[in-house]
Amino acid sequence: MFSTVLPLAFLLANVGVNAQTYTATYLPSNAPAQTEQGQAGTNQCGTGSNQTSNCQNAYINSLDDFCIFAPPEPGAASVIGNTEQIEVAWCLKSGYGTRLIPDGTITGAHFVKTPDYVQVTGVGDLTKVNIPAGDAGGELDPHGATGNGNPIGGLVFSSAFTGQAEQLHEWTNFVAADQFCFRGCQDAPQAPGLCNHIYDEMGCAWNMPGNYNPGFDACQGDSGPAMGVIGGSTFQQGQPNTPAAQPAPASSSCVTSSTIGNQLAYPTNSTSSTAAKSTATSGSASKTASGTGASNTSKPNSALALHLPNGGSIVAVIGIFLILTLMNIPYPGYSSIVSALTFHI
Repeated sequence: MFSTVLPLAFLLANVGVNAQTYTATYLPSNAPAQTEQGQAGTNQCGTGSNQTSNCQNAYINSLDDFCIFAPPEPGAASVIGNTEQIEVAWCLKSGYGTRLIPDGTITGAHFVKTPDYVQVTGVGDLTKVNIPAGDAGGELDPHGATGNGNPIGGLVFSSAFTGQAEQLHEWTNFVAADQFCFRGCQDAPQAPGLCNHIYDEMGCAWNMPGNYNPGFDACQGDSGPAMGVIGGSTFQQGQPNTPAAQPAPASSSCVTSSTIGNQLAYPTNSTSSTAAKSTATSGSASKTASGTGASNTSKPNSALALHLPNGGSIVAVIGIFLILTLMNIPYPGYSSIVSALTFHI
């Protein structure tokens, strides 16, 4: 059985000491350029969106209005374990000055609002937000090993509780190449326990029980127990016997959606190839049309006619020859025309 003796740091978190001692509270409109030393990005993000943005403000508002943190650059070296300190915000909606999650990235998202936290769980192809294929991912939170957060200086806001954006000081976001989960807790004494960050090796399903299937819905839900607290006992990561994930708390009033997105297409090589293939097909179609039904408009002069080895050139050469003869215009190329005509015949 796992230990029932709680370390002092965990006890302090669960009685809400941290919830009362935050050094600053911001809004997107008044956040400084950087909120932590060593921060790679910025918290002054403006509006709109930019696919090279280094904004580190994330939002978790609703099913079609949430963000995740992910690497700023693609490549095999951008696994979460290497980039957790410098991740940037990728969002479904424009207007926050962040990068946009391309359409088709998220194939399943399930949003739940509880009295104490908001949570979104889901699946997708997160290689489209620079997470390398096969990366099992990692956990991001406002604390990290140094207390400055992963990413350093990352802020999370939500309008889900009051209708107005407010900073959520306690949050946790797991991301991998094919799965994600994000929970943000409203400031309260229980927030550090409900958005605990010490189970970084346990993954999404264990920390945030919920729906990880394709499809989209938004529900009202009950708040679950503090992370790691099971049957009144607290599991410590690394103990030999790991308890199973708890069942997802009850939910109700679910509303399904067919899709979520922002009309931003993902610029892949396959897309470019498709476009090139489409252009080539169009070119072939034009060439076919010229050869079959547009011969009367596609040969504007005798030089073109002389160089096209098909029957249409005969008509063009004869026509030009007759016009020059009827107009009694000397033309030094008669012999060439006659030779070309003889060749085609």
